[in-house]
This record gives sequence, C-alpha cells and structure tokens, in this order.
Amino acid sequence: MTIPTHELAAGALTPAGEGPSLGLWRSELNATVKLALPIALTQLGQVTMMTTDLMLVGHLGDNAIAAAALAQTVLYAAFMLGMGVMAAVSPLAAQAYGAREPRMVRRALRVGLWAAVLLGVPMTALQFMGEDILLMLGQNDETARLAGRYLMGLGWCLVPGWWFIAVRGFMGAVNRPEPALWITLVAIPINALLAYALIYGAFGLPALDLLGAGVATTIVNLGMCAAGFGVAYVQRPFRKFQVLGRFWRIDWPLLGRLFVVGAPIAGAFLLEYGLFATAAILMGWINTTALAAHQIALQTASILFMVPFGISMAATVRVGHAVGRRDAAGTRRAGFAAIGLAAVFMSAMVLLIIAFRHVIPLMFLGVDAADTGATVALAATLLAFGATFFIVDGIQSVAAGALRGLNDTRIPMIFAAISFWVIGFATSYTLAFPMRLEAVGVWIGFTVGLGIYALLLVWRFNLLTLRGYMPATPGHAATH
Repeated sequence: MTIPTHELAAGALTPAGEGPSLGLWRSELNATVKLALPIALTQLGQVTMMTTDLMLVGHLGDNAIAAAALAQTVLYAAFMLGMGVMAAVSPLAAQAYGAREPRMVRRALRVGLWAAVLLGVPMTALQFMGEDILLMLGQNDETARLAGRYLMGLGWCLVPGWWFIAVRGFMGAVNRPEPALWITLVAIPINALLAYALIYGAFGLPALDLLGAGVATTIVNLGMCAAGFGVAYVQRPFRKFQVLGRFWRIDWPLLGRLFVVGAPIAGAFLLEYGLFATAAILMGWINTTALAAHQIALQTASILFMVPFGISMAATVRVGHAVGRRDAAGTRRAGFAAIGLAAVFMSAMVLLIIAFRHVIPLMFLGVDAADTGATVALAATLLAFGATFFIVDGIQSVAAGALRGLNDTRIPMIFAAISFWVIGFATSYTLAFPMRLEAVGVWIGFTVGLGIYALLLVWRFNLLTLRGYMPATPGHAATH
C-alpha cells in the first residue's frame, strides 16, 4: 500500500510567475482552504443541528431554554474530555500519512475508537446524575429538573459522537474530509424533523418536550457514526486502510501514546469549556434572563467558532504532514497560513454580527414571543461586547491546532490554566459581581482570558518552528 507523493506535498509547487517564497505561501494557503472548507462546513452542520434543537426548545419558553443551557453544560464537560482524546487521532494519523506508513494511520484510528469506549462507560453514567449535579451547584429546582429530563435522552450520544469525530479525523488526515460533510448535510434535515416530532408530538410520535430533543440527538449521532464507518469501508481511498482490521487487538503502546498527546488536549478543552460552563452557572445566579441571553449569544459565537475550528483541524493535518516529511519550513508555513486565514475570517464575521445583533436573538425566541424583550436586549448587548472575543477565540483555536500537529500539547494546557482561570475567571467574576457589571462583565472576562491564551499559543508556535523542532514520529527521533 502506497501513498501518492503529490498528496503528501500538496502546496509544495511554486505557481508560474511567482517568487519561490510567495508561491509556497500561496500554495500552502490554497491547500489549507481546500482541506479546511469541508471540515469547517461539517462543523457548521453539526452546530446547525444543535442550534435547531435550541430554537425548537426555545419556543417552549425561557425556562426550557435555560434548562437546555444547563443540560448542555453537564453534557459537554464530559464530551470535551473524549473530544480532546479523539483530537489526538488526527495528528498521529497525519504524521503517519506524511511518513508514508499507512498501517500506522489505521492503528491511530483504532486506538481512538478503543479510547472512546473506555471513556464512554463512566461518562455516560454521569449524565443521568445531571439534575443532582445542578442542584448541588445552586440552580433553580424546576430548571434543574427540566435539564435532567433533557439529559436522560441526550446522555447516550457520547460514544457514537466520539467515534464519528475519530473517523472524521482519519478522513481529514488522508486529505479526504468531504464524506463527513456529506453525512452531516444529510443528518441536518433528519435531525430537525425528528427533534420537532419528538418535542411537540408530530407524525404520530409522542410529545416528549426536552426528553424528545435529547433522544433525537442520540438517534442522529448513532446514524452518523454508522454512515461514517460504512463510507470508510466501501469508498476509496479509505477502504485500502481496512479501518476495523483486527479491531479486537488493542495496541497498548499506541493507545498510551494517544493518551500522552490527547490527555493534555482534553485538559485544555476542559479548562476552556469549564470557563464557559462556569459562566452559565454565574448567569444562573444573576437571573433566568441573563442565562437565556447568555446561551443565545454563546450559541451564536459557537456558530462562528466552527469555521476557525475547522481551520484548526486543517492546520493540525497540514502541520502533521510536514512533520511526517521532516519539513521544518513547511511546518512553520502551514501553521501561520492557517492562523492568518482564521484572523481574517473572524474579523469579517464580527462586522456582520454587530450589524445584526438585534435580529439574531429573535431567531431563537421568535419574532412575536411574549415577555422576552429583556432577553433580546441583553443578548444583543453581549453580542456587541463579544466582538473582540470572537476574533481572539478564532486565533487561539488555530494556533492550538498547529501546535497539536507538532504533538505539543502539555505546555498549551498550562497556558490554558493560567489564561482561563487565573486571569479569565477572576476577571469575569470581579466585573460581574463586585463591580456590578453582571452579564456584560462575564463576557469582558472571556475576552481577556482568550486574548492572553491566543498570544501565548502564537508565541509558542513561533518559538518552536524558529528552532526547527520536529516531534518523534514512527521511524524518526525528535529533533530540535
């Protein structure tokens, strides 16, 4: 089994009429866009499903949307843990692909699937304690009860969701991310119809309100996972990797390596998500209006974030390919091309968000929704204050992705702890309560923490690539 050289070195040729340096940068940017676009659209498709669910739930009232926010806080604390470990599949597979070691590509995916199973059993069980957890955190009794009902249906989606992420990472590592996009596009209308039917009782199905929304999400995740494996088995070039070959044999050394790379990624994800999850708790302490407005503004930010997150995944792959080839200059070029692309995109999107900040909340609550004027006004204010936050969030995501391509994950996790908690949370809490800025103060703290994190990550990537650092990959030792 061989890997085509032209796929490994995509972007290595200089277009006619351009200088070598400019041509290489332009080719790298083109290759990054080509890889990132379907990945980003896949991410947008998945957040579209989440947003559709939130919109459908939102028509049940402020209490329902607040409960959905809290339920997602509990779920994604667990989901981010597995997502961080699954994120290690992509750099390991990409480095093996760049080094022309196809068996290692398959093994990287296989250990990711086993890791998802090992993590999924305890994390799924934790979801069914969601109501008790929220009550211990001081949330309103009724809101916690509704959130627990949502989690009864939603909690089963963890393992299939992680498996789809692992398969998607494998597809991206071999330069073919499009099938994950096709699967997601098919899933969007199915999710909307199924969620609507199970929430409100349409098409002969029972009306299960929040429980129905959770059940619909789990069913759709199972279907996407099955479709991903089906494509990997029958479509070129995936089928030559025989992704489930000898699945019953756990590769313990590589599984350990996956956790060495992936555990700090999971730690950084949890530290970042923990900041946002704690923000939801702080908003709940303020009032239900603040919590609902925060969830609307944060969901809008999540939609924007999916594009730089897709670029981040592309950066991991492009840097990983260069590492596999032992191409130090290509490694640096891949990372900075992706960081620049994210910064430009997010700057443009911020202008649109500011222009439509009063319209966006109505998409969640309904144009004619009663008693939601305060929620709409506060959500619009948070979107305006989030302008800088959106840009630095995009930059930090891509810089982190570039560092993952270098297997550099432990130092970024330390940066995350300092930026998000020592600085970000302290700023949010101080501005929200002692200084009485409430919800706006929480969002200003976001911007401060994320901005410092972005600066540290870009500095770290610049330092490592200036030194020509190359992590150890199969058949190679680390170099500096």
